[in-house]
Amino acid sequence: MRIFILLLCSLAAVCSSCRDKNKIPEGILKPDKMQAVMWDVVRADIFTRDFIIKDTAKNATEENLKLQQEIFAIHHISKEDFYKSYNYYNLNTGLMKAVMDSMINKAEKKKEKTKPWEVQ
Repeated sequence: MRIFILLLCSLAAVCSSCRDKNKIPEGILKPDKMQAVMWDVVRADIFTRDFIIKDTAKNATEENLKLQQEIFAIHHISKEDFYKSYNYYNLNTGLMKAVMDSMINKAEKKKEKTKPWEVQ
């Protein structure tokens, strides 16, 4: 009887761990929020690479850090929140892929909207 109860408890633990696999832990940004923040961070990096770096009066690294701080303030998160979440998503490749795919779709939709001369 004890073995049966132990086996039943083990099975329940395995099932609950499978169910909670896609659950985002406390303190980690939810996928939609992570996607929005990453979208802005990537855009800031591109802006730094394409424009700020060409301005010899500015330090591109410092300017990029300022842009990131503004992004974190806009999204009401801290730098630590973002990087903790970023590391979590990097370790959970399925979740990171979903976030990245969402960003790619957003970029493609934005690109399509900026081509008014093409007939759809």
